[in-house]
Amino acid sequence: MKIMNHNFRRRLLVLAIMTSLPFSAAADDKYDLLQKQVELLQQQLQELQNSLQAYQDEMKVKEVQVEESVTQLKQDVAEAEEWKHSDTLVHLAGYADVGYTSSSGSDGSFSVGRFAPIFHYQYRDIVMLESELEIIVGENGETDVVLEYLTIDYFLNDYVALIAGKFLSPVGQFRQNIHPSWINKLASAPPGFGHDGAAPTSDVGLQARGGFHLGSVFTNYAAYISNGPELNSTADGDEFELEGIVAEGLSNDADGEKVIGGRLGFIPIPSLELGFSVAMGKATVTAVEVGHGEEEVYAEKFITDLQGLVGIRSPGAGDPGDGDPGFDLHDEQARNYDVLGMDFVWTLGGIQVRGEYVKSKVGAATSGLTASSGASWESWYTQASYLLPQTKFEPSVRYTDFNSPHSSQDQRQWAMGVNYLISNSVIAKLTYEFNEGQAGSTADINRWLVQLAYGF
Repeated sequence: MKIMNHNFRRRLLVLAIMTSLPFSAAADDKYDLLQKQVELLQQQLQELQNSLQAYQDEMKVKEVQVEESVTQLKQDVAEAEEWKHSDTLVHLAGYADVGYTSSSGSDGSFSVGRFAPIFHYQYRDIVMLESELEIIVGENGETDVVLEYLTIDYFLNDYVALIAGKFLSPVGQFRQNIHPSWINKLASAPPGFGHDGAAPTSDVGLQARGGFHLGSVFTNYAAYISNGPELNSTADGDEFELEGIVAEGLSNDADGEKVIGGRLGFIPIPSLELGFSVAMGKATVTAVEVGHGEEEVYAEKFITDLQGLVGIRSPGAGDPGDGDPGFDLHDEQARNYDVLGMDFVWTLGGIQVRGEYVKSKVGAATSGLTASSGASWESWYTQASYLLPQTKFEPSVRYTDFNSPHSSQDQRQWAMGVNYLISNSVIAKLTYEFNEGQAGSTADINRWLVQLAYGF
C-alpha cells in the first residue's frame, strides 16, 4: 500500500513537471518580446530627446532674436516719443483782457486792455528762461509791445534760484503776484501801484530768491541788485522840481550807482503771509519837462560813444557843436533813493483780505542844473473779497490812499465791484471807482469799468 502511494506521488510530480514545460517556454518568448519592445521604446525615447534638444536650441536662438527685436522696438518707440520725455520743456501761459470804461463827464469806450503771453523754456530742473510780453492797443489805435520781464533762472538747489535779466520788482506783492488782470479782484490797479511812481515796477539786474523754514515758520525771500531808476524833473523858469520816478527796468544805469533791495515774507500759519520790503541806492535826473502848466516839451538824452557823454536836449535843439546844446545833464548829482514796503494777505475759505504799503523817497540835490529839494511818493491799500458759497459771484472792495509831491496826483479811492467766475481762469468784473482828488484833475473823476479777463 505504501509502495503504491509512493509511485502515485512520483507520477503526479512527473505529470506536473511535464505540464509546466510549455508555460515556461511561452514565458521566455514573452520576455524576449518585451525586451525588444523596451529597446524600441528606449530608441524612440532617445530620438525624442534628441528632437527636444534640437527644438530647445532652436527656441533659444529665436528667443534671442525676439529679445533683440523687442529691444529695437522699444528703442524705436522711445525715439518716436522723445518729444514727450525731452530734456527741454516748453510752456506757454499768460493772460488777456478786454473791457469797457465810462468816466463821469465823458463818453464810454470799449478797449482791448492787453494781451500778455508768458513763455517758459526749461532745461531739466537746472535752468529756465521765462518772459512776458505785454501787447497793448493804444487810444489812437496803434499797437505797443512792451517786454514786461525776461530772465534766465538757474536753480542752485531747493532753496535758492539765481535770476538774471529784467524781472518784476520783488518789492511788495501787487506787482510781482497780483497785477495780471485774471488774478486782480478789481478791474484796475490801486493808485500808486501801477506805472505812476509810488511802487517800482521792474528792475534789470541779478536776483536770488527762494524759501526755507525758520523753525516752524516758512519763510520766502528775494534779494537783488539792479540798475538804478531815473528821475524826471520839471522846469518852471529857473526853478526845478522832481516830477516822477522811472523805475521800470532800465538797461542803462545813467549814474553807475546800483540799487540793492529785497523782500522777506513770513507764513506763520497757512492762511496768513506777512511781507517786508526795502530798497536803497541812487537815482539821477535824466529828463526835463519844460513849460510848467503849458504844452509839454520833453528833453531827450544824448549819448556819445566816443566821450561817454550823457545829455538831454530840448526837441528842436541843434546837433552837438551847433551852439544850442539844450539841457546838459551829464553832471547831475546822484540823489539818494529809498523804498520801504509792507504787505499782508489772509485767506479763510472764500474770504480774502490783503493790504500793502509802499513809499519811495528821493533825496535833495544841492548841485547840478536840476538841483532841488527831495520828494516822496506814498500809497497804501486794503482790499477784501468774498466768494459767495454755492455761487460764482464774488463781491470785492478796496480803499487806496495815494500821495505824491504834486497835489494834482493825490488820490483817495473807493473801488467796489462784483465778479463772476466763469471758470477758474476766466472772470467777468464790474467795478465802480469813487475817486477823490484835486478838483478838475483826472484823480477826481469817478468811473465804471467792465472787464473780461482770461488766464491761460
